[in-house]
Amino acid sequence: MIAANIVLVGVFVALLLIGAPIAVSLGLAGFAAIAVGLDVYALQSVAQITFNSIAKYPLVAIPLFVLTGVVFERAGVAARLVTFMQAIVGPRRGGLALVAVLVCMILGGMSGSGPADAAAVATIMIPSMRKAGYPDAFSASVIAAGASTAILIPPSLALIIYGVLVPGVDLRALFAAGLIPGIMVGIAVMVPAWWISRRQGFGLDEGTKRPPLWRAFWEALPGLFAPVIILGGLRSGLFTPTEAAAVAAVYGLVIGLISRVFTLKGALDVFAESAETTAVIMIIIALAGLFAFAGATLGAFDQAAKGILALTGDPLIVLALVMGLVLFLGMLLDGASIYLISLPLLYPIALTLKWNLTWFGVLMAINIAIGQVTPPVAVNLFVTAKIAGVPIEATVRWVAWFVLTMLVVLALVVAFPGLALWLPVQLGYSV
Repeated sequence: MIAANIVLVGVFVALLLIGAPIAVSLGLAGFAAIAVGLDVYALQSVAQITFNSIAKYPLVAIPLFVLTGVVFERAGVAARLVTFMQAIVGPRRGGLALVAVLVCMILGGMSGSGPADAAAVATIMIPSMRKAGYPDAFSASVIAAGASTAILIPPSLALIIYGVLVPGVDLRALFAAGLIPGIMVGIAVMVPAWWISRRQGFGLDEGTKRPPLWRAFWEALPGLFAPVIILGGLRSGLFTPTEAAAVAAVYGLVIGLISRVFTLKGALDVFAESAETTAVIMIIIALAGLFAFAGATLGAFDQAAKGILALTGDPLIVLALVMGLVLFLGMLLDGASIYLISLPLLYPIALTLKWNLTWFGVLMAINIAIGQVTPPVAVNLFVTAKIAGVPIEATVRWVAWFVLTMLVVLALVVAFPGLALWLPVQLGYSV
């Protein structure tokens, strides 16, 4: 067993270091460990284990929410939201930075994906911010940090995976628990963005014209209504999370076709892009299931959890170690992969220390949100820096401020679990 566990970890780390895709690293590591530590019958079950990892009804929500995000991106919703937010914020120094974060937060309530959110907003906002006098590195940093709220504000694809993997967690409660911390993270990004813009003189050329408020609101209404459908349907009990995803996807397609933003061929392109994105996510989930099976069966995760708990009996120190691990992983990987890799290890620790699993899921999401804008990899920052045409190294001086304020939010949610749990309790969900 010890040799198999060494193979499991060693193959996984080695493949990552040589640049293998995360799905390939997970799958080959799991297969190699099973080959070394288990019998031939386990090897014969590899295909079934892989299939069972994705044969779960709640995961149907993932392709549907991916489709929703792509539909609204193609339908021009992001541009209309930008105009509406400009009408609200008005032409002021730092105004475009605030608009960028607000639009990221609203779009996060449609796509559930930080990198997708970052790409949509950066494509629209960076040229406008450049024209108004914002440095590209600063603009990329603001948008990447704002897009990190997508992992907290429902519907979050990563939280869906957490809800599927962790027994006894109500996905509706998890969505509700992420909302207030998600808004707090958004505010934590807006405050330094506004302060830095004022101090550095960014946005002096934003102009003096404010778009007509009611016209901008009317044009943005279809996009604004999407989160209302999702959250309202969940709250009323009319939809399950999976059904809410289906309704949102159909709503987006209808809006796109009625507004003639894209034709029938355009709709087929949307389906193709959504299928490609979904395939990547599902392959990772499937092969992570093989990795998790190997680690659980061989006892690797239990031994690692016992090792962490043996370091100290103080739950706060253990929590700090766990949060540090998740933050480190967030610097390197996407949110879905982090949940899939780390939960088999962290779930036993959470049970042993009797942490509230809904609260713990939100804490993990905040850590991952911070990691998404923290170099060296920083998936959100990688997307926005590429669109802005700047190296990630140029963003460090700006993104450090956002990381600092987001860490303050993390500390507040650790100290006051009610910030996450109050809303689901008020809505009558089991936490």
